[in-house]
Amino acid sequence: MKQNPNNTPAAMSIDVEDWFQVQNLAIDASTWNNHEYRVASNMDRMLELMDQNNVQSTCFILGWIAERHPETVKKIADAGHEIACHGYNHELIYDLTPEQFREDVRSSKQLLQDVTGAEVVGYRAPCFSITDWSIDILQEEGYMYDSSSFPTVAHDRYGHLSGMESGIVVQEIRDGFHEVCVSCLNVFGKGLPWAGGGYFRLLPYPIFKAGVKRILKKKQPYVFYIHPWEIDAGQPRVQGSSRQHTARHYLNINKCDARWSRLLGDFNWTTVSKLLASQLQNDA
Repeated sequence: MKQNPNNTPAAMSIDVEDWFQVQNLAIDASTWNNHEYRVASNMDRMLELMDQNNVQSTCFILGWIAERHPETVKKIADAGHEIACHGYNHELIYDLTPEQFREDVRSSKQLLQDVTGAEVVGYRAPCFSITDWSIDILQEEGYMYDSSSFPTVAHDRYGHLSGMESGIVVQEIRDGFHEVCVSCLNVFGKGLPWAGGGYFRLLPYPIFKAGVKRILKKKQPYVFYIHPWEIDAGQPRVQGSSRQHTARHYLNINKCDARWSRLLGDFNWTTVSKLLASQLQNDA
């Protein structure tokens, strides 16, 4: 039976990219069209599982994907999931100039809106590579929230936002613009990543589930993320990347479909926009 302690909201989010676009594998973007596309079939499976468990999610989608798979984007939207932006080409923000970033989020937003006919208001940076200056551009380009910040976690690719308060999931960081932080679990005063990705695949499911419950019991909204390639045990194996990055990518990938299905059935899930709206209403 689904149950969120204290009826605290939890948001399900999917970063929609294909297996060859992952930073860990370091595959040159100029070769992407030469690789087998698997994102459409993986999203079909994810939509099926979410439908079975009556789950609404937010899908942060690459503009590159929207151009080549508009039918998949439309299918996601028609199933009632929120469409949000993940940039165009999965480039890390701090590797772009402000002008390049503006064009990236503007063109991607337009691509997604053209396919769905609905306004796109949410953004998540590739590899959570958010920066202070990018927030101003996002707001100027019509976005209303970002969901890229791990406030207390150090990582070789994650970005950083100034002035973020630890333990507060929804924070107004510009007038009318909010950050919806990705979830961490407080252990002995340190924030451990507890939001998905490789961390979800690393830990035994009962331990991960207990951590989610602990976050919700403290009346902290919870934000989870996953990628379509993470449920695809049959994806091509790539050689040549570093051992550390390859291990990150393929860790327990054969178990993730079943594990995610359990997570969908164990909690009530909503979109990031609806989680944000509920928090703003509570604070009013």
